[in-house]
Amino acid sequence: MQVSDFHFDLPEELIAQHPLEDRSASRLLRVQKAESQSANALEDLVFHDFPDFLRLDDLVVFNNTRVFPARLFGQRMRVGDGGGHEPKAKARHPASAGDETLREVTVFGQGRVEVLLTKQISPDPGKPKSNQWECLVRPGRKLGIGERIVFGAQGELQAEIVSRGSFGERVLRFAPVEDFFAVLERLGRVPLPPYIAREDALEDRERYQTVYAKARGSVAAPTAGLHFTPEILARLRDRGIETAEVTLHVGLGTFQPIRVDRVEDHKLHGEAYSISPEAADKINAALAAGRRIVAVGTTTVRTLEYAFLRAGGNRVEAGSGEANLFIYPGFRFQVVGAMLTNFHLPQSTLLMLVCAFGGTEEILAAYRHAVEQRYRFYSYGDCMLVES
Repeated sequence: MQVSDFHFDLPEELIAQHPLEDRSASRLLRVQKAESQSANALEDLVFHDFPDFLRLDDLVVFNNTRVFPARLFGQRMRVGDGGGHEPKAKARHPASAGDETLREVTVFGQGRVEVLLTKQISPDPGKPKSNQWECLVRPGRKLGIGERIVFGAQGELQAEIVSRGSFGERVLRFAPVEDFFAVLERLGRVPLPPYIAREDALEDRERYQTVYAKARGSVAAPTAGLHFTPEILARLRDRGIETAEVTLHVGLGTFQPIRVDRVEDHKLHGEAYSISPEAADKINAALAAGRRIVAVGTTTVRTLEYAFLRAGGNRVEAGSGEANLFIYPGFRFQVVGAMLTNFHLPQSTLLMLVCAFGGTEEILAAYRHAVEQRYRFYSYGDCMLVES
């Protein structure tokens, strides 16, 4: 199967650059999977009516992950030696790797560095010196192991590059601070995806976040959930529709580019997930009763299907771990009976997942319909409901 099989043409002006004023005013393309007819049935609707399309015995499952300001801008730094340079700032940094003894260093501006934190790999709060993160950095080629980066006008955060990955990823070890995430909230920026061709704004702090976000850990929003409002959630409750929440922290596994020609050769990065016993009980009860499970977003789909396979293929298992399930056409879905999803990038793993569920030709036909009807695409764009 070729990655190029999942290409579609998209006019640049259809890429949404800003969210709508009303989250629930997004358009909704309803795709009902064909059984006897030759093509999927397509309906152009509005998301505000989403609760009305659900069956009364459906179980709707959300990903309650919370985006944190994971984008940082800093400068390379070195120890000052008084060699005639005028220092830009003073900072404090560990004297050596794993050493909590701090010494004063002089920070010299040696070019701007952009860092995107993608995954915390030593999250033990009892050992602040082990605060290590997998990151994407720019300019990547100029930053080697041992380089140090300082963030903030007063050097509030400092980090050292301790290793590098095969595709330019780096592991950064941050110097101890009293409350790392509080500092991130002040210095960090909303990690908008690169196809949003503008700087992040104040509105993004609230709008690039679902209204039900709880568990901090994502560097990108589970965008299918961005259309929900408290009023929409209240309508689900009023109709008696059961809901459950799982957590998958969006990282490299969701948005990493595919660098191979054959789909089967791609390997997905693992992303942290958790399913509570309460959520697992609801999901397994729905499965046992033959009720439909509606997943809000591709991240929810992957979490549910991975947990089912992990348990041996007969139930969804409560617990936590790392999900690295790559779903592409040919995958047999065991849990999800319908999915709400935004429109995704050409040749992306997310588009492949939706094609696996709805059929490659059928989903690409729906995408062409969406282009013709001037739907808004990607994170701040419109959505589609794919039903079995």
